[in-house]
Amino acid sequence: MPLLSDLLRALDDWYPTATAESWDAVGLSCGDPGTAVDTVLVAVDCVPDTVDEAIRAGAQLLLTHHPLFLSGVHGVPATDPKGAMAHRMIRAGVAHFAAHTNADVAEHGVSAALADVLGLREIRPLDPDPAPALDHLNVFIPGENVDQVVDALTRAGAGSVGGYDQGTFTVEGTTTYRPLPGAKPADGEIGVLTRKAEVRLSVVLPRRLRGAALMAVRQAHPYEEVAFELTERPSLPGPTGTGRIGELPGPLSLRDFTDHVAAVLPRTAWGVRAAGAPDQVIRTVAVCGGSGASYAELARDAGADAYLTSDLKHHSTLETVNEPAGVSARPLALVDAAHWATEFPWLDVVARQLREGFATGGSDGSGRDAGGEAGQTAVRVLVSETVTDPWTLHAR
Repeated sequence: MPLLSDLLRALDDWYPTATAESWDAVGLSCGDPGTAVDTVLVAVDCVPDTVDEAIRAGAQLLLTHHPLFLSGVHGVPATDPKGAMAHRMIRAGVAHFAAHTNADVAEHGVSAALADVLGLREIRPLDPDPAPALDHLNVFIPGENVDQVVDALTRAGAGSVGGYDQGTFTVEGTTTYRPLPGAKPADGEIGVLTRKAEVRLSVVLPRRLRGAALMAVRQAHPYEEVAFELTERPSLPGPTGTGRIGELPGPLSLRDFTDHVAAVLPRTAWGVRAAGAPDQVIRTVAVCGGSGASYAELARDAGADAYLTSDLKHHSTLETVNEPAGVSARPLALVDAAHWATEFPWLDVVARQLREGFATGGSDGSGRDAGGEAGQTAVRVLVSETVTDPWTLHAR
């Protein structure tokens, strides 16, 4: 059976806390990392009803999107509503963990889940984060020393990109050099031009590891002067970032697209509303789970016909849908759904990640217990059935 600390490591791999906004309060708000976990409840909000649900389910972890303590606190007395929830969870042995803005921007995060449930294709970030900065290193090595240099570079972290490591490319060629007086050549004579068959080894590496990689090369290379080339690769958009944009399988009118949104999202009293011409043709759709009004113009610039998000305001919506034709040739329809409903699809995603990552209950999510044999206890992951959308009535 995995420990809470095992789950926390996996969650930080999928939703790194370092990618959360500076104002956010993500991570563990209560709980002992040394506790064994066999049941997890995932929910959008940590509220009394979801705390009750976690306790009834016998969960050792309540994982929510929204933090329990978003603003700074100086105490958690049981007489305070949020303090009371913390006390109740601690007494019941339920830890609480929040993945908020770090889950918003993740590759398989909140907006990605919203785009998926809509059936969008060719999904990419609306406001992409740059991919990690990379260097491209070429090193010229005698053929018999290639393996030792590759090993040294690998230990330094070079050749690791995405889900791959030890990525290299080699080309054979001829090197020429003439040792001058005072040199100590590993091969060749002072004053004599030397021609030698060598290999050009190419590898990419995170730019932050540049110093370690160059030191590793110098230590493993047989020559006192190492010939190398180092170039900085241009910064390209990565798979993470705010919002998502993609294509519908086929064009829909705004009226039909709004009905589609209502059909695939959980029902709320708020419902789904749209601003724009009902017969406008929608092909490209941008989305942002939660409050994403500030990205409307970015959605227009990215070529979206409609933008789905939450918590839209009257004046900014008027300005967006009534933008003069002379300013933009592309009208942008806005679709507003309940905040909770646009974030709910992510619960199935993180639940699936936990089930697959800890499918056999291995203590590190690897599927093997401490003895190395396949574990027997699976982590039970439940998706909350509690509707935490605060709006409960809708009248016309």
